[in-house]
Amino acid sequence: MSKLPKEHQFIDLSDYGRPVARIIANSLKTTKYTPVDVTISFVISGLIGVFSIFKGYYFSAAFFLILKSILDAADGELARLKETPSYTGRFLDSIADIILNFIIFFTLWYLTDISILLTFLAFFGIQLQGTLYNYYYVILRNRFDGDTTSRVFEDKTPVALPGEKQKNVNILFFLYKTFYGVFDKIIYALDKNASEGKTLPNWLMSLISSFGLGFQLLLISILLVFNLKEFIIPFFIGYSLLIFVFVAIRKIFY
Repeated sequence: MSKLPKEHQFIDLSDYGRPVARIIANSLKTTKYTPVDVTISFVISGLIGVFSIFKGYYFSAAFFLILKSILDAADGELARLKETPSYTGRFLDSIADIILNFIIFFTLWYLTDISILLTFLAFFGIQLQGTLYNYYYVILRNRFDGDTTSRVFEDKTPVALPGEKQKNVNILFFLYKTFYGVFDKIIYALDKNASEGKTLPNWLMSLISSFGLGFQLLLISILLVFNLKEFIIPFFIGYSLLIFVFVAIRKIFY
């Protein structure tokens, strides 16, 4: 089910794995497996992908990174099918994503002659990319009631939902804010009036969706398969400059 009304649905370049994710979720609907189990499986897939990069098995790395992206979508699909939403799963998912991103980029640093500073800039850049995409996407979803459960920025600890412990939510929310707080603040500073502007057109949202984690992993996988691992870090530094382009388009025209 889309998170937006039909007229505001756009082609999400980062969500290419959704059809397979739904198949996986449907196959697990009547089993004992939980959304958190699927989250753990995408962490394992991501780590196998990193190990494959380290060993130079680039086709294997691409497979497991893309599988990670698919499983990343499947945990949310399963939560909806089982009607078991949880903040535990939501924050655990995001924390796992940023840690895996960090491991991927610093593995690339270890295997190449790229400086640690440029590696950090690339990692910082991809996190800002994802934050900008989520910022505009959640504003769009909130505006049209396509999904009212997401907040533009997480600013206070939520109350645990039925079936989860408040202590776990508190811990995971603290970690989430620790990891993501700086990126939220930067994006908000760049475009704090976005929620008051016009609705972004579908074509622009599709372009911005290239900042989503799924598409980022796809780009990394393609570069690995073509044995271009030395170009991944410089590429994402340059790609991050589009953040300012998209923000400028939003401010000038919408």
